[in-house]
Amino acid sequence: MIAGKGAETGMKTQKIRSKDAAWQKLEVLKTNRNKRYRYFEFLVEGVRNLNEAEKNGWEFSSLLYPADTPLSDWARDFLRRVKTDVNLELTPALMKELSEKEDTSELMAVVKMRPDDPSVIRPKDGAAPLVALFDRPSNKGNLGTILRTLDALGADGLILTGHGVDLYDPEVVGATMGSFFRVPAVRIPRHEDLAAFFDGLRREWGEINIPGTTAHAEKPLWDCDLTRPTVFMIGCETDGLSEGLRPFCTEMVTIPMAESSSASSFNVACAATVMFYEAVRQRAAKNEAGKEG
Repeated sequence: MIAGKGAETGMKTQKIRSKDAAWQKLEVLKTNRNKRYRYFEFLVEGVRNLNEAEKNGWEFSSLLYPADTPLSDWARDFLRRVKTDVNLELTPALMKELSEKEDTSELMAVVKMRPDDPSVIRPKDGAAPLVALFDRPSNKGNLGTILRTLDALGADGLILTGHGVDLYDPEVVGATMGSFFRVPAVRIPRHEDLAAFFDGLRREWGEINIPGTTAHAEKPLWDCDLTRPTVFMIGCETDGLSEGLRPFCTEMVTIPMAESSSASSFNVACAATVMFYEAVRQRAAKNEAGKEG
């Protein structure tokens, strides 16, 4: 069965039967941020994630599957058609230990990272850019959910600033349900590079709107013109937007809460959904008015 799978894919296959060096590399890709960037690879699990990675042209280093275990038609076909450097056959016990799922995945992958290139964040179909900047995210689920929101609402990309959870953490990737591989996301740690990104947008689009988000009673979201080129600056869950980023903002906006509410703000992922939905709503209304006019 093992030889047959290797022959079907035409790829080199390596058997992992113990916690040897090959296993240890997989383990650190799962758990160690610094090692991920040293290898420039990350671990991916889930049918939708794997399908979207392939569909969107990400490069695969390895596909992982359990030895002596019948695979589904989907998994066998995926192994046959996806090009890798080497496929890895693990014992079922090692696959189970590596998996984040209650029912162990039949197929996992090591995927190659992409460089942090802000030029990949491009507007679709000539529309005004709509981008998110997330400063120092502290929760993996929130970062994953925001990526999923950006995909669902057609935003053009995500910028990460400051030190926060790792973009390539398996929990972040898993929380996106495939959207990770569809939404361009880049890390821009230096303020000079962020300023250069904004300058590039201005050269191409003229004036741009950079609303910073706050829980305080500032300008209501619905009073902002989000039909213009817009980059939402979203602060971290605990401390909000860092002081170093506030000078970039053209205005500070808030999502008003009901007067009777004891809540002062939304969870950051919920807030991002509201903000981008409002931007999409305004743009759709403007397009519809243009057609009627």
